[in-house]
Amino acid sequence: MATPGEGAPGRTAPEHPSGDRRFEALDAALRRHRGRPDALLEILHAAQEVFGHLADDVLVYVGRSLKLPLSRVYGVATFYNLFRLAPAGEHTCTVCLGTACYVRGAGEIFTGIRRAYAVGAGETTPDGKITLAVARCVGNCGSAPVVAFDRDYRADQTTEGVLAHLREWSGP
Repeated sequence: MATPGEGAPGRTAPEHPSGDRRFEALDAALRRHRGRPDALLEILHAAQEVFGHLADDVLVYVGRSLKLPLSRVYGVATFYNLFRLAPAGEHTCTVCLGTACYVRGAGEIFTGIRRAYAVGAGETTPDGKITLAVARCVGNCGSAPVVAFDRDYRADQTTEGVLAHLREWSGP
């Protein structure tokens, strides 16, 4: 009998000791990509879709399944800003910091949020209500600055207006 990490006969990935059934969905993604190391990005996207974020045990599982060093898996997961290593908040506020938005005040909006909620890009407030994210361009430059509240993109935003909306999410 194979031990976890060695790969059991007929399985693409080692069995996860936690018994977490979400790993079955991740195994399906690994099978779809035939366990190819060059499919790392697609596998990480699938893992985040299933788990909500890329926790350490998930990164280790992906690395072992694809026979890649953890440093490579972690390097890819931390390089791309679409991946989260911690759970996201109940709501996400995404500030576009592309050139047009930045020139029209998005930097000040971002700084205002950071100061008001003591979070940086990719971080979540201690109460778990709001995750602050940044985008490099959302493709609505003519209406800059643009801020997305969850997936609701709003044009011509101001720091005061954004903070007022965030207070609705976080309470007084």
